[in-house]
Amino acid sequence: MLRLVDAVAGYAQPVSPAATFSVARGEVVGLAGPNGIGKSTLLKAVLGAARLCAGRIERAPETRIGYLPQQPVRLPEVPLCGRELLAALGADRLAPPARLAERLALRIDRLSGGEYQLLMLWATLAGEGDLILLDEPTNSLDRAHIQTACDEIAAARGQRATLVVSHDRGFLEAVSTRIVDLGATHG
Repeated sequence: MLRLVDAVAGYAQPVSPAATFSVARGEVVGLAGPNGIGKSTLLKAVLGAARLCAGRIERAPETRIGYLPQQPVRLPEVPLCGRELLAALGADRLAPPARLAERLALRIDRLSGGEYQLLMLWATLAGEGDLILLDEPTNSLDRAHIQTACDEIAAARGQRATLVVSHDRGFLEAVSTRIVDLGATHG
């Protein structure tokens, strides 16, 4: 679904080291590395939101991308409940996890940071993407929400390719079928 070959991403200047790896359907590949090495920038280059400074990024034809940014945009005082947001995003065809389902009747501006993060993670996983890009999906999540996130990422992997960026090595080990360390990327 996705292959990076000596890909270097950045903006005005390169930020990430060269990365070579692939993500196949059914895989959850964790992208690890120290803070500031360019993990999120590389993810944004896959989206086309950052510049590819060198190398190449190849995607399977007609690949639909689902993307969860580090800090999902949260509009203040929006009179929309979680269920309505999922419907608007086309992410209401699957039953959400129990921890989230019990909160879907609440307005999204009344959800805690962790509840909103879990809602947006679910919206990404339940959407139409063939390639799922998750940038620090555990931001604002407590321990129970992190376990729910792990369970849902694993459950969604069957027909998709997933690339997960995280600074939390334990989370990546729990959720990934394979981990690529940025800076030591071969394969």
